This record gives sequence, structure tokens and C-alpha cells, in this order.
Amino acid sequence: MMEQFWRAKKEQPDALLFFRMGDFYELFHEDATIASRELGLALTARSKGDDAIPMAGVPVKSAEGYLLKLVRRGHRVAICEQVSDPRTTKGIVDRAIVRVVTAGTLTEEEALDARQANYLAALHVTEKCIGLAWVDVSTGRFFVAEAPVERLEDELSRVGAAEALISVDLESRHPRAEVLARRALDQGLVEREAWEFDRTSALRALKTQFQVATLEGFGIAEDSPCVPAAGALLSYLEETQRGSCAHLTAPRRFDATRHLVLDRATRSCLELTATQRDGSRAGTLLDVVDGTQTPMGGRLLHEWLVSPLTDVGEINHRRAGVAELVDGPFLRDEVRAVLGEVRDIERLSSRVSTGRAHGRDLVSLAASLSTTPRLRIQLEGATSAFLAELHERLDPLEELVEQVRTTLVDEPPLTIREGHLIRRGFHSELDELLDIAGDGKTWMASFQAAECERTGIANLKIGFNSVFGYFIEVPRGQADRTPEHYIRKQTIKTAERYITPELKEFETKVLKAEERARDLEYRLFTELRNAVATQVAQILDTAQAIAELDVLTGLAQKAAENRYVAPLVDEGDQIEIIEGRHPVIEQLATAENFVPNDTHLNRDDSLLITLTGPNMSGKSTWIRQTALIVLLAQIGSFVPAQEAHIGVVDRIFTRIGAGDDIGRGASTFMVEMVEIANILNNASSRSLIVLDEVGRGTSTFDGLALAWAIIEHIHEKIQARTLFATHYHQLTELAERLPGVRNMSVAVREWEEDIVFLHRIVAGGTDRSYGIHVARLAGVPQGLLARARAILHDIESDAAGLAPRIASEGPAREPAADLYRPRQAASNAALEALRVLDTDRMTPMDALLELRRLRELLEDQA
Repeated sequence: MMEQFWRAKKEQPDALLFFRMGDFYELFHEDATIASRELGLALTARSKGDDAIPMAGVPVKSAEGYLLKLVRRGHRVAICEQVSDPRTTKGIVDRAIVRVVTAGTLTEEEALDARQANYLAALHVTEKCIGLAWVDVSTGRFFVAEAPVERLEDELSRVGAAEALISVDLESRHPRAEVLARRALDQGLVEREAWEFDRTSALRALKTQFQVATLEGFGIAEDSPCVPAAGALLSYLEETQRGSCAHLTAPRRFDATRHLVLDRATRSCLELTATQRDGSRAGTLLDVVDGTQTPMGGRLLHEWLVSPLTDVGEINHRRAGVAELVDGPFLRDEVRAVLGEVRDIERLSSRVSTGRAHGRDLVSLAASLSTTPRLRIQLEGATSAFLAELHERLDPLEELVEQVRTTLVDEPPLTIREGHLIRRGFHSELDELLDIAGDGKTWMASFQAAECERTGIANLKIGFNSVFGYFIEVPRGQADRTPEHYIRKQTIKTAERYITPELKEFETKVLKAEERARDLEYRLFTELRNAVATQVAQILDTAQAIAELDVLTGLAQKAAENRYVAPLVDEGDQIEIIEGRHPVIEQLATAENFVPNDTHLNRDDSLLITLTGPNMSGKSTWIRQTALIVLLAQIGSFVPAQEAHIGVVDRIFTRIGAGDDIGRGASTFMVEMVEIANILNNASSRSLIVLDEVGRGTSTFDGLALAWAIIEHIHEKIQARTLFATHYHQLTELAERLPGVRNMSVAVREWEEDIVFLHRIVAGGTDRSYGIHVARLAGVPQGLLARARAILHDIESDAAGLAPRIASEGPAREPAADLYRPRQAASNAALEALRVLDTDRMTPMDALLELRRLRELLEDQA
């Protein structure tokens, strides 16, 4: 037996081997030590002395929970099953690895988020571009894509794979790509042999898998970099799933040119699917707009949010479907009621196809598919093209549903080898065997009564155990009254146990009938499961149609609940939003009086808006809500506004907030500049750029200079629609020099010594930030605040604009104009330079730069 173990272990040396021994999976040697530590199992030993082998085990019936815990902790688990029947096998039963479980190949329902895909990806890198393939093994959905190398990190993070395959030689061939891959998915990267990414082998495997002579029908060129990636992915699936790949859909090519691009930073800043605070779903855009009823719909909505459309025709196609459901509340409610009965058809189909479905899975699948005739009836009068198409794509699969219902009982057990699966009346031989086995109880009662009467022993009983089978039990005090044909088999403390030829004959008949019935039920069940598996492609097509219908009705429901409106989306250059609202913040309990605001971006006089105003006044909320409204419009949704006209955008870029990236050795300012560089190098005139507080990670002069130059560059070179929130009020001067720049600010009302944030975006800039007021609200000590006011007064009253030299100690004074004294030994050269300045012709930026130069001159001569 240990030879079998070592053969299996050699096949999967990097996996923990679950080795089936009867009712337990045993682990040996180092695997046992690891499992004991990770799972808290008792570590025992096989054999003793010098031959002792560390051993740990888990019951087969509860193994799934242990397996999932190991996978979540980064381990691979190989399952080695008994593949021959112990009842008919002479000697040691045959064993073989039937599956390798990894983070990217999980199909267990308990291990997966019902509303999020669990992708396995593979990456192939050439000199200039990448090929990416990814599949959700739990649903069979298969995708491929190409992208420039510099998009590698963003693409991998967009897919969000739990596990990604790379060639073992990637670092030596393309070190930059290897770094980007690890940044996107460090823990989930799995190195594979380079030959698994061979193009010729990949083409052969893909054509065989999908039974085609060419991949061009899938929109995939044979020289595409995604082909080796897809081939490596198939190879890995064959290894881990042991050939159970029939449920994979034909690879669908993801065309980035038809989707709005959202890089990793933007998805994070906008909190589309996970919050920046703790990565949770609550408080995200997805959480707010998700009105889906089915797991498939929930997963599809997630995909739509991270990959909005850019094709105006497709956007309006979706929106028209949503609009019909918004305008038809009765239709919407009827559809949603039916969708509430639908279970996860995609993942149920996957378990059917891979031979892991039990009876309840098939019953649940049939019940879900049985809703399609009602959905078709509800959509019969649909006027929008999208709903009409869905009506045609919904296949009732009535014969399959009827086959499952006539074969299986209504509530089958989770096990498939213990019987009680097949409905009475379906198979005559099975009914006969079940009658024999069932009549055993009646016969047993009759036999016991007869023996009691024949022997005169009133408390004689018939019992059963796995050692002796059926037996007659007589109290020890009455054992002398038993007939001669009773054969003693066992003596216990209070009784004697006997058998008789008649009883053994009955036992053989009943037990054989039960065994034959179980075997026959298992055969009938597997035949049914295999028959269903042949129709998985049609089932998945219907599941996709149901998912799309679910997303549309969910978006319509949220639009009706939250007073969203249908946006006008076209190829224009404007972004016009009237009374726009932040979809997430307006849902908060504290946002009952959320203040809506307008947004006007166009190429005439509002290409770039500089937004000034105090902290906490709503600047970040407004610029974020504009990006979110654009994004919602481009997935085909209604939007939180009174009116919206969106000229389609190709990318949304955001730079909001700042933080160190210690893990990558980058400071706050370096992170900011890397993201700014990405925006400036990749944005187009059709992009939307959202920037907040650019330059605050460095000195005031450096930050202002960079912010100034960035605005000029965007306005003159890129010409992208841009929202630029800032505390540098000097930037408002750019509106006088650049025709496309427009100043806006957040309105504030001052009252005595207090201020009120009105959260209303108004025309014009402001030079007040009210930072000290915000500090007071945060609970900063009063003495410190008084000192801050004195310093602020000193800085603002400095005619030269130079920062004052603040005394290191001393009580706060207000006003404190006497804190600054001009240097008594001022440089004549500096004074002369100041005297000849032509201040009338200088811009604020020129003045600040000149002041900086003069300050440095004075400091050098101090």
C-alpha cells in the first residue's frame, strides 16, 4: 500500500496527498506534519520504532472542510481515491489521483463567493504584448485577451484571478513582466514548465477541446499571444481535473477597444467592488446597484462594472432594456419573482459535467430550468430589442427537466451510493428489489412473533449487526428453553445470541436485494447525470440569458427605488449632469439631505475644471460622483441625476488620495507621481481624468509648480475632460490664460466665528481652505489652534509671500504680525533683483518661482 502512496506522491510532489483508506483520507510523512499543524489534527504514527511513519487523517464525510482550509492557506491538495471495489478486489484495492484542488480550480459551493467568479488565469509574454487566458472552472466560462506589456498589471488585477500560471523562464526572458505579474498577484502565481506554453501544442489542444479546425471562428488568430496562454491553461486543467473539462465554453475574446479601460488605481479609488478601508463589498458601487436575484446575475454585474462599454450602440441596447423594465413595474416584479426561484445554474452544470453532482444538484438544476417557460411568457410582448432577444435565447429544455423529475425523488440525499435516489415506478426491477428489502421488516416482525410463540420466550428479539448479520437474542436466564436448531453465535453479559438456517436464508435474500438495489440506483443516477451532461452547452446558454435578464431587472429595480434617470449617451464631447448625486453616499443613513450638483464639461470653455474649497466640503465627493455616473451610463444603467448627457469616454483615470507603498519601496509622493505619469502617458482626448490634491506630497512650491504644469499639459496636449480638485488657489489664475479652464468652488457660509459647508458647487474659485476650522472639528487642542491662527495670519500678511521664521517656543499671540522681522543683513544683490522685477507682466506662477529663487539667494548668503 505504501508503494501506491509513493507512486501517487511522485506524481504530485508539491501537493498534500489525501490518500483514501476506507472511511478516511490519510496523510503520511511531511504531509501529515503539515496537515497536523494547519488543521489541528492529532499526529500519530504508522508502525513503531525506527519504521514509524508520521500519519494524520480526516473522515471522508467531513474531508471537504479540511481540504478547503488547506487551499485557503496556500496549499495544493491531491485526492487519491480507491478506484476499484473492495468487495470484488483480491488483495490491495487500486488507487489513483482523481483530482488536484488549488485556489483557481475550486468548485465546492462552500468555498466560493456565489456572486463573484473564481478565475484561473494563464499569462504568456512576448516582446511587446501579453496574451492572457482565464477560466472559471466552477462555471466553465472561458476568456482570452491581448494587451500591451505595460497593461499587464492592470489586466491581471481586472480579471482578479485566484491563481495565475506563468512560464518558469518568464523572469529571465522578460524581467519587467515578471515584476508586474507579481505586483498584481504575488501569492497566486504558479510557475509551470516552458513547454506547456508551446504554441503548436496549444493550437492542437484547443482545436481538440472545442472540436474545430481553426480558432478564427472564435476571433482568435493562430499567432495571437493568447494561444500559448490558453494552451497552458488547458494543460493545467487536464492535470488537476483529470480530463473533466467538457463543460468549458468556447473561448470568448475580450476586446479592450470595446470596453472602457479602468486601471487598478482607478478601480480602487472609485471603490467599485471593494472598499479601500477593508476590502469589503459593503459601501461599494456594486453593493448599491446590485439588485440581482441569482448568483449568475450577481457575477455578471460584477463583470459589467469593471469592464464598461464604449460602443454607443451596445450601451443604448442595454439601456433600452433597462428602460422598458423601469417603465413596466408589473413586468419587472413578475420577472423578479420568477428569478428568485432560480439557483446557480452555471455552477450546478459544472458539477454535472465534471461528475461531481449529487441528486440534490440535479433536482435544483431541473427546478431552476423549469422557470424558463414562465420567463418566456412574461417577455413575449417585449418591445426593446434586448428583451426580445432574451426571449428567444431562453431554452425551456422541457424534456431534460421532465427526465430529472420522473427519475429522482423530490428530496434525494447528498450521497449517491446509499440508495433512496430513484423515484418509485421509474424502474420495475428496482421496485421489485426495494419491495423485497422493504418487506424484510414485515417478515422480521412476523418471524419474531412466531418464535416467541414457538419457544414460549416472550422477550425474544430479532437484532442485526455488521459482524453476525441478523440474530435471535434470548435473555441468559431463558437460554435453556431455546430449541435445538438454534445455533449459538455470541454470548454477551445479559443474553445469548443465536442464528437459524431460516434466518440466514432470509438474511441472504434481503441483504442481497438491498445491495443490488443500491448498485442499480447508482447506475441509474449516473446514467441520468451523463444524459444531463450532454446538454450542458444548451443549459449554459440559457443560464447566460437568465443572468443578463437578471442584471437588467436588477438595474431597473435600483433605478426605480433610487430615482435614477436614463442618460443620453452618444459620441459627443460633453459631460452634462444636472443635479447629479453620489450613488453610494446618498444611501448612507447620515446622507438624508444629500446635496446634488451639476457637472458641465465640454471642449468650448469647460474642458478642465479646477475645483477649490475647504476640506470636508464635498470636493472629492463631487469629482468621484461624476466618474461613477459616467461609468454607470456606460454599463447601460440609469444614473443618479435629474438629467445626464454623456459623451462616451474611452478611459477613466483617477488620482485621489495618497499613501505610502512600503511593500514596493515607494513613498507617498513617488506613488502619486507614478500614477500621474501613467495618466499623462496613456490618456486620450476621449478620456475622463479625475485628480484630487496633486502635489501635496512634496513642498508647497514643488507641488504648485507640478500641478500648474500638469494642467497646462492636459489642456494643451491631451485635451481630455478633467476635474482637478486642489488647495492651491493660485491655480485659479490659469482660467485667465487657458480658454478651456474653468474655476469652480464649494460654497461656504461664514457665521460669526463659525462656517457652514453648503456642499454646493458654484462658479468661481476661492482662496480659503478653512483648515484650522476643520482641525477644531476634529478635536485639536485650543491652544494649538490659537498658535496656528497666529502663524496663518503672519503668513498671509507677509507682503513678499515668503514663509515666516516661526519661533520655536512662546505663547500663541493673535495677531502675531511682529513675529517676522526682515533680515538686517539682507543681500544688496537680492534687493536689486527684487527692485527690477516687472510684477505687472508676471503670472502668479512666475512670481512664486522668482520668490523661491530670492529666498535661496538669501539663505546662501545668511
